[in-house]
Amino acid sequence: MSMRLRFALACAGVFFVIAGTALVSVYFVVRASLQYRASVFTPNSIVLPDDRWGWLSSQRFDDGYELARKFALKVHGTYQDSVLDNLRNAGVLTVLAGTGLAFGVGWRTAGMVLRPLRNVTDTARRIVQNHDLSERIGYKGSRDEIKELTDSYDVMLDRLARSFDGQRRFVANASHELRTPLTINRTLVDVAVRRPDATEDVKRLGESLLLVNARHERLIDGLLALTEGEQAVLDRRPFDLADVAEHVLDQAAGEAAEREVTMHRLLDPAPTAGEAVLVERLVQNLVENAIRHNHPKGEVWVTTRRRADRVELVVANTGLQVPPYEIETIFEPFRRLHGDRLRSDRGSGLGLSIVRVITEAHGGTVAATPRDEGGLTITVELPVHSEGGSV
Repeated sequence: MSMRLRFALACAGVFFVIAGTALVSVYFVVRASLQYRASVFTPNSIVLPDDRWGWLSSQRFDDGYELARKFALKVHGTYQDSVLDNLRNAGVLTVLAGTGLAFGVGWRTAGMVLRPLRNVTDTARRIVQNHDLSERIGYKGSRDEIKELTDSYDVMLDRLARSFDGQRRFVANASHELRTPLTINRTLVDVAVRRPDATEDVKRLGESLLLVNARHERLIDGLLALTEGEQAVLDRRPFDLADVAEHVLDQAAGEAAEREVTMHRLLDPAPTAGEAVLVERLVQNLVENAIRHNHPKGEVWVTTRRRADRVELVVANTGLQVPPYEIETIFEPFRRLHGDRLRSDRGSGLGLSIVRVITEAHGGTVAATPRDEGGLTITVELPVHSEGGSV
């Protein structure tokens, strides 16, 4: 039960117990007050009203006396039963009606008391959906428990914002600082390998160093994309996901042909909005993974379509069997399948992590399912962009 319902039931329960106790007490007091009293119903003599001459008067144990006494007792019993029945029926109805009224008052009062908490919940939901840690509750009420709670929540958001901003700046700065020496190393090694007097050993060593250097460059690019993807996309511009997918597939056609992978495309219009460059990186990572984590003469299927208020990008590929228990871990950074940790030609292990953060930054979802024949099917859903409207 919700807190509001519990509070209303508590108010109704308290009223029911108090009112029921009061009703029972009044009932027994009235009942005791109407009990038979010997001094009233067994006098020494009975003098009836308007008996001037004493002809209708009776002494105790006379027949007239007993007849009058029995009649009085009968009238008293009838009156007592009627009074107690009326008291009981009216009291029960009053208690039930008051209990219902107490429930309604408790429900309304709880709503008024919990309204600031609903504001806190709405603010937290907006922060989660928009990935915007700059928003605050800013409760302006009196200094009470709600005020202390909202102030603590704002302080927590301040610390989280500073922590995330510091982490992003660190990754971005470190990535930029590392990119320069890697570029210099690549240039020096390339020059050394292309020298006319370079021996075969030097050339093989240079090729290995270039391969390692390329892997490090991809790792740095992945960290930068991961940092950018974790930020909320505020400037949402409309574009067609099918156009982005077609552009990425055209660029990947050379690598697919080199690896003897056949690509199939079914690109229906899928209008959405956001940062097209980031979405292009998302599609590129999925297509590259589908090609590189495949076997020779394998296949890749890329589909875009619109479904109600969502657009879908589906990338499926053949390949090795993927255990279902590894599906949840493939979106974590630096996680690879099938023991590919030492293979630099298959990426840095950030591809699907980047896909997930870019998808979430655009308000979408991503899911992966293993194919029975081997390989994966990855589905990305993004909000649709209707003409003349917003996402």
